[in-house]
Amino acid sequence: MKKSFLLLSIFFSLFSCTENKPVSDSQVLLDADIAFSDYSVKNGIHKAFIEFAHDSVVLLKPKRMPIVGKPSLIESYTGKSDSGVVLTWKPEKATIAESGELGFTYGFWLSVSQADTSRGTYLTVWKKNKNGQWKYIADTGNEGLEN
Repeated sequence: MKKSFLLLSIFFSLFSCTENKPVSDSQVLLDADIAFSDYSVKNGIHKAFIEFAHDSVVLLKPKRMPIVGKPSLIESYTGKSDSGVVLTWKPEKATIAESGELGFTYGFWLSVSQADTSRGTYLTVWKKNKNGQWKYIADTGNEGLEN
């Protein structure tokens, strides 16, 4: 009996010391990025970029200073209309850091309005918020992708 107890104690202490690394399944990040794009189509670009933003977001747009923080992001959209423009994107790849708290996606975007259709590439950095939800913390894109 004492031997069994000793063996069980050793067994449990060995396994309780192992490090539990998070599972880094990149599909969850691809799904978050696709949901972000779908939300943009259904609710508009501005609402999507606000809804999916991390509180510490940094948005990099051409010909302007970086937009830093969610309050600044909201302010940047105030009084501006995004009606008549549909922005969609599709991630090509996602990678999650071993820590399981940061990752990135990249892919191709398409913007369609009555006046113009444009395409480009993008990179989005994602971070889990305090509730464990993936929110984008940095986003940038480039125009000019050929048809």
